[in-house]
Amino acid sequence: QVQLVESGGGLVQAGGSLRLSCAASGRTFSIYAMDWFRQAPGKEREFVAAITWGGGSLFYADSVKGRFTISRDNAKNTMYLQMNSLKPEDTAVYYCAASKGATRLVVPGGMDYWGKGTLVTVSS
Repeated sequence: QVQLVESGGGLVQAGGSLRLSCAASGRTFSIYAMDWFRQAPGKEREFVAAITWGGGSLFYADSVKGRFTISRDNAKNTMYLQMNSLKPEDTAVYYCAASKGATRLVVPGGMDYWGKGTLVTVSS
């Protein structure tokens, strides 16, 4: 099993920045990639960004390209999401997820492990 714990959410004004962290523990050697998803009230969970643990390949949703940056620190088993130029529509619960496989990295169904989420609220 892999345990994931997010931190770093909060309230920020539009145009501001936040950095989310996701600490992984347990059988982390089984992780192929880690993702960030988000879910706004009344909406489905959507893909935000992903990073492969070994090669560092990066993937982003079009809505966050150029504003968000995903990164990892393998030594600390921690993933980050630097969010800049935040918009009110970025308001959501942000979830960290991990996948053991290399396919379906941009859909919730492709993830094997989930954190409990951290709330990001962007005020206008």
